[in-house]
Amino acid sequence: MRAPLITVIITYTIAIIGLTLMPGIDDKGQPWHMSIFEALYVISYTATTIGFGEVPYPYSSTQRLWMTFSIYLTVIPWFYAIGKIISLFQDPALKQALTTTSFARAVANLHEPFYIVSGYGETGSLLVKALDHKGIRVVVTEMNQDRVNDLELEDYQFDIPALCSDAQLPDTLLRAGVRHPMCKGIAALTDNDHVNLAVAVGAKLLNPNLTVLARAEDDDVAANMASFGTDHILNPYQLFGDQLGMEVHAIGTYLLHQWLTGVPGDTLILPKVPPIGKWIICGYGRFGKAVVENLEREQITTVVIEADPELTHCEHCIVGSGTEAATLIEAGIADAVGIIAGTNSDINNLSIVMTAQKINPDLFVVVRKNRRFNEPLFEHFNADISMDTSDIIAHECLARMITPMMTHFLRLVRTQDNNWANQLISQLVGIVGENVPDAWGVTVDAEHSPAVANLIAWGLPVTLDALTRDPANRVRKLPLVPLMLVRSGQYELLPALTTPLLIGDRLLFCGSSSGKAAQPICLSNHKTLTWIINGREIADGWLWRWMTRKISRLRRALKPPVK
Repeated sequence: MRAPLITVIITYTIAIIGLTLMPGIDDKGQPWHMSIFEALYVISYTATTIGFGEVPYPYSSTQRLWMTFSIYLTVIPWFYAIGKIISLFQDPALKQALTTTSFARAVANLHEPFYIVSGYGETGSLLVKALDHKGIRVVVTEMNQDRVNDLELEDYQFDIPALCSDAQLPDTLLRAGVRHPMCKGIAALTDNDHVNLAVAVGAKLLNPNLTVLARAEDDDVAANMASFGTDHILNPYQLFGDQLGMEVHAIGTYLLHQWLTGVPGDTLILPKVPPIGKWIICGYGRFGKAVVENLEREQITTVVIEADPELTHCEHCIVGSGTEAATLIEAGIADAVGIIAGTNSDINNLSIVMTAQKINPDLFVVVRKNRRFNEPLFEHFNADISMDTSDIIAHECLARMITPMMTHFLRLVRTQDNNWANQLISQLVGIVGENVPDAWGVTVDAEHSPAVANLIAWGLPVTLDALTRDPANRVRKLPLVPLMLVRSGQYELLPALTTPLLIGDRLLFCGSSSGKAAQPICLSNHKTLTWIINGREIADGWLWRWMTRKISRLRRALKPPVK
């Protein structure tokens, strides 16, 4: 805008000075000259085409001649300036600058905890939708403007700040709020491992205390992330392989895992149990290797079909894509119990399982789904298990963001036997029903549970049982279950209700939404908590508190000394 503004200023100056020099005649017939202010006034309404006529007196021929010249002199630069303004507002650089400023301002004005999601692809959109549904604020960075436009069209309950920018750049991370005091963590969920690595490393360098979750399918990239202290490294293939292994070996553990990491309120769906026997695996990439490793760990026989053995380093396999009946027959599909179509092509995967089922209709089918837009095809086929990488990663991120303690709990659950998991499932079903329960953590300290901390400091023992009672009826239990107690770095699964609580304890609960909503009253109101523990009510008013103290002192004074 520098050139248009200078042009307008110069033309105005010429027109104004020239008008003050042009002689005129006043209403008394005397010669007069306009002052600079009067000339500025006349040129202003003339150049903007408003037009008030000849003021304060009719103009002389000389003045009218100069005004004619001034009209063309000043109006043309105005058109030039207006055209420049219009083109300027259409300039992509200015639009980006305005958008970036607006984004940074929106992030700075957030006054509640939020997470940064880097990458609004299939995985990122699922996670953002789930977090928004849970009432957790989100900030999004995405390289693709079309995906940002898709986000803005979604009907979220919160206004989600989104920026089309490269999250690998430190400036983008800073604008997104990695140093914001309310930022709880960042999830790097792009489909490029090296971009996720750069985001994870940048976030840790800018804010070492920030929780970082990153997607990594390559082992070398995952190792690099771990060296920089990335808190949660998520490999969808390894996660799915672990889950498949649990389904085969410990269906109760798998069911418990799926239940506790699900979206609260969803109905628990009983999974199909994979059979034990010979399995055919088509595709020995990262997904195939993870599946084979977990199946062989469960002592299950596997036969691998791979189109490029040299690329995938597959030493013992049948060469082929698996879409041909001859290859499947060579692999022994007739006497196999299951087949896993795990290539990186959705069409090939569907072709593999359709061909295999024609040969052996009783096969247990596991199919890998690479792109969500192919969802209708997979729904029509109705495989026994569909592996969706986006859903798996979003599922894990949601669990680790909302209840970080759940990660440690599920890790310890895998060390327990299947009977232990089945007993816990029965307990949960009896208390909260068959819907996915809420999960939350409680810290015993003055900030998060002041009532508990105060009673402990006053010498009144508080047991875990007190936090499971209904504040409205101390005899009735809340619909919740304490899953884990963390004390001095030690983890205790399913702690006894008689366990006395100590300052610094951390507890993991799960239960219905009503139980979650009622428990904070026990944590924050020491009068309610005292009534729950011993049935005694504490006087509210200052007069009653004063009288209670006086009576207590009098009782102590009258009490006979102990001999």
